Amino acid sequence: MTEANIGSTICTHGYTRRVRPSESVTEREKRASLVAYGDAGPLHAYEYDHLVPLELGGAPNDARNLWPEPGTSPNPKDELENRLREMVCDGVTPLATAQREIAGDWVSLYRRLIR
Repeated sequence: MTEANIGSTICTHGYTRRVRPSESVTEREKRASLVAYGDAGPLHAYEYDHLVPLELGGAPNDARNLWPEPGTSPNPKDELENRLREMVCDGVTPLATAQREIAGDWVSLYRRLIR
């Protein structure tokens, strides 16, 4: 994903729906990820979330971009992901900056932009 192709990808209606992996794929992966994290909690207590969200061009099904986020969907990070996508698509924030900031410390970014 680059600045050059955001107009035909993340800034088009329905993009994330087209690239989101199916739950039949992600449930198996979520279970394996929980084991790797040493957590035996129930699957329904986690959302298998993208560190760099699909809304910002994150890899849809790369284990390095997925993690078991405690809580259910929707979660507070979802609102931040949508806000950042708007900022990128409106030309307010460069794509690489938004990706780096959300991957680095999304909680602080949420507090700065949403609350």
